[in-house]
Amino acid sequence: MEEPALSVLLRGWRERALLSQEQLAARAGLSARTIRRLETGELRRPRSASIRLLAQALDLAAAELSILVRAAGTDTHDPRPERSALRQLPADVAAFVGRARELTLLEEAGDAATVVITAIDGMAGVGKTALAVHAAHQLACRFPDGDLFVDLHGYTQGMAVAEPADTLARMLGVLGVPGESIPHHLDDRAALYRSLLSDKKMLIVLDNAADEAQVRPLLPGRGGCLVLITSRRRLIGLDGALTLSVDVMPPADAIALFTGTAGQERVAGTPREMLAEVVRRCGLLPLAIRLAAARLKAHPAWTVDHLLERLEEHESRLGELHAGQRSITAALDLSYRELAIAEQRAYRFLGLHAGPDIAPDAAAALLDTTVGQASTLLDQLLEVHLLQEPISGRYRFHDLIRTHATALTTEEESETERRAALTRLLDHYSQAASAAMDRLYPYEADMRPRPPSGIVSMPDEAAATTWLEAELSNLLALAQHAAEHDFPEHIRHLSTTLHRCLRTRGRYAEAETLHRQALSAARAAADRLGEMEALIALGEIRHMQNRYETAIEDTSYALEIARAIGRRPGELRALNTLGMLRAVHGQYVQSGENFTKALNIARAVGHRTGELDALIGSGHIHRLMGRHEQAVDNLTRALDIAGTIGHRTGEARALLGLGHIHLGRDEHEAATDCFTRAGDLARGTEHRLGELDSLTALGDLHRVQGRHEQARTCYQRALDLAREIGNRNWEFEAVHGMGRLQHDAGHADQALDSHRQALRLATDLDQPGDQTRAHDGLAHAHAALGRHDQARHHWTQALSIMTTLGTDHTDEQGVDVASVRVHLARLTAVNSGESPAPREPGPGSG
Repeated sequence: MEEPALSVLLRGWRERALLSQEQLAARAGLSARTIRRLETGELRRPRSASIRLLAQALDLAAAELSILVRAAGTDTHDPRPERSALRQLPADVAAFVGRARELTLLEEAGDAATVVITAIDGMAGVGKTALAVHAAHQLACRFPDGDLFVDLHGYTQGMAVAEPADTLARMLGVLGVPGESIPHHLDDRAALYRSLLSDKKMLIVLDNAADEAQVRPLLPGRGGCLVLITSRRRLIGLDGALTLSVDVMPPADAIALFTGTAGQERVAGTPREMLAEVVRRCGLLPLAIRLAAARLKAHPAWTVDHLLERLEEHESRLGELHAGQRSITAALDLSYRELAIAEQRAYRFLGLHAGPDIAPDAAAALLDTTVGQASTLLDQLLEVHLLQEPISGRYRFHDLIRTHATALTTEEESETERRAALTRLLDHYSQAASAAMDRLYPYEADMRPRPPSGIVSMPDEAAATTWLEAELSNLLALAQHAAEHDFPEHIRHLSTTLHRCLRTRGRYAEAETLHRQALSAARAAADRLGEMEALIALGEIRHMQNRYETAIEDTSYALEIARAIGRRPGELRALNTLGMLRAVHGQYVQSGENFTKALNIARAVGHRTGELDALIGSGHIHRLMGRHEQAVDNLTRALDIAGTIGHRTGEARALLGLGHIHLGRDEHEAATDCFTRAGDLARGTEHRLGELDSLTALGDLHRVQGRHEQARTCYQRALDLAREIGNRNWEFEAVHGMGRLQHDAGHADQALDSHRQALRLATDLDQPGDQTRAHDGLAHAHAALGRHDQARHHWTQALSIMTTLGTDHTDEQGVDVASVRVHLARLTAVNSGESPAPREPGPGSG
């Protein structure tokens, strides 16, 4: 029998409870508009949090809740959809041969129920990565939560060794953590990573590690994960790790690999002694063996004896190299000399690409040809084992082959040709990056420089997101290359264009490196505009890292430059950033002045995004200073602009500001509507800070209306999320809100613990306004326990901080100079034996 629709169920249960839509909305802490949309069928897939609140408000039985969940098509345990298992392993090696002992050891390691770490070491070209990937494919079915593969570039020529903090940012992003939710510091990122993997069974391959320090932060802490690490060094410093050294291949396996790669028919009738000599000339190294066999296969007229002569000829010119390197270089040299002219040129020029892999469109730009022709050349190099294709459509060199190709480029191409090829490549990436960012953030297009003309386009947001995810590592590597090889315009373009992308994804360390490179290039070229842009970007990134003093210094200097060169959009952006930074320190007057100047400039030059930011910032300051009418006016205008230009994050920020004003005025239905809409927008755009704001605000709303259980749920969810993403600001808000709730519920001793924790957080963050609020919470808790001296101390501290800040308000209703003085007067009256003044309601109680 088909179950009733959600709208029918909800209406029936509401009428059974004798509630109007408005009464149900108030009881559940939702907006009446949400209830109306649910009952008319307009809203068919509500948030899981809304379903939980409705079930509580309607007092549904367990069976009824199950029916409601099925009708809503949601899950009351996790509001975010489940992610499918990650599968990131590159393609398995074709015709894998030998390594039976090593595979047996790895298979046994994969049976363990706890975290197992196996470090595979060996010389270059010995087949460490091939072994790890082949073993991982065989073991993957034992790890239902998926697999991760990360190249750490420990020994990749021309590429920087991957920093653990940056690697963790990428891995956390793959594991589903939105960029703005990724913690700032390495230790916090590692802790979040371990937390996410603690109950999972995943297989993790860390390829090409430089040393133990690079991989330690990337290791799970518990659970049933298997980690395979490859490195040229023996990583004996990893506690509890199984080390597995890989040597050259046994002659029998080496012959089998050569035969399997070349084809049985190509070696038929060849004496085994001659085959043994061929693989010996290849140093018994899989890479060299595959290359030599590919040459034999490509020349039907050659015999194995002919191949052996060629190898000896090339090796004789390489006497200065040690045995292993000589074997591989001889095989590479033979393979290269046998290529057609166009293939040789492609091989050389691909060595100029500084990124980890390359797609056909980028290869076409580098080679100055069509995408179709570039694809053909890439496939031809793939066929002779000079390229790998770990992911369909993306090609890369083995580290040793990259070194060989790069050396040939330097030897056989002029500086003019090399620079022209790099310019084409950088132009291509600049055009594509601009197209992707314009598609994802169209309202910020005027804040980014225009690239050289081109035909790159992104059809939709999905294509832009996919391209950025695939190419971001290449973009960063090429930006570094541009900085090191005197391409100032390209480093400036990439720095400015990728700023929003890196900031949104939480890749602050990489962003800071990129902007510092752009700053150095701009100063070397006496480019004041580029210097200003880099300083503003650095200020914004350091703001996200809570490095406020450095951020203010960078942004203030950028403001000076903007005014000196008459760059009003730059002046606007710097003023908005300074306004936010000064608000953090409680410098409300200076912050308000910054936002007012920014707003005037934005309107003068018609800069809608800058106007939106200034209005939201100004509205926030007006609210903090008790000027609610001005705050409502600014935030309402900001909301209109955000809707007009499609700025969903700005829309959520404006709604949150309006919701806090309504809450302060005890306009609970309007506040609920604003917070709920903002929360929906925040979740839809993965804006975790907005989600945290809406959760704590709804907690405050439930608390002042006496719905303690709903309030506790909201505060706890906010606390869990804040700790998950390492955001200590919102951890303070959740802990502080929980303390207020515990006080209201008559648990002053628990409130004392919460407010002590909140004060520690506010002190660590150097946020005096929040310290004032925590002192007030501690004072209330001490007073409730009859500890009047301690209460007086904390209210005196709160009053002193507000006096120092030059304000009589904080960002919380009931925590102001007048209220604190009333509380102190009551304590004085109690201690002197006088009749106390009437008891003032606690903060936020309405």
